Amino acid sequence: MHIHRYEKIWLIFGIAMLVVFLAVLGIGTFARGAEPPGGHRHAVDPETVDQSAPFNDPGLKKIGDNEYEATMLAFAFGYSPEKMEIPVGATVHFNITSKDVVHGFQIPGTNVNMMVVPGEINHLTYKFTKAGEFLVLCNEYCGVAHEMMQTRIIVK
Repeated sequence: MHIHRYEKIWLIFGIAMLVVFLAVLGIGTFARGAEPPGGHRHAVDPETVDQSAPFNDPGLKKIGDNEYEATMLAFAFGYSPEKMEIPVGATVHFNITSKDVVHGFQIPGTNVNMMVVPGEINHLTYKFTKAGEFLVLCNEYCGVAHEMMQTRIIVK
């Protein structure tokens, strides 16, 4: 089989560009310390999650000046706690997990949106700058009464 000279040049050029691209991507990734998900994995046994700390006492705890930690548990067609009251301007660190199936955690009108997987502890931080009542919805289909799964965050 005979390959024309120009075809050889383009093949060599294409392969060289692929090698350069992968080298730049690899060096850039390792230089920034990027790693695949799961490196900082936090897990809990979904069958006993409601008996293990901190999910045995879900709710809002003050951890600093206008800074709170919200520990929440998602379960079939509900969240625990049913509602939380937060002062305006507060930064809330959400820690949430599920004890049965995959659920969603979304606060419409904000950028709070995550998937809640059984046994995985999800973390998200959000600062509530406006007063009002925020509805927390499940945006992952979790069963027959999925549309009823909600909780409220009241910002005063």
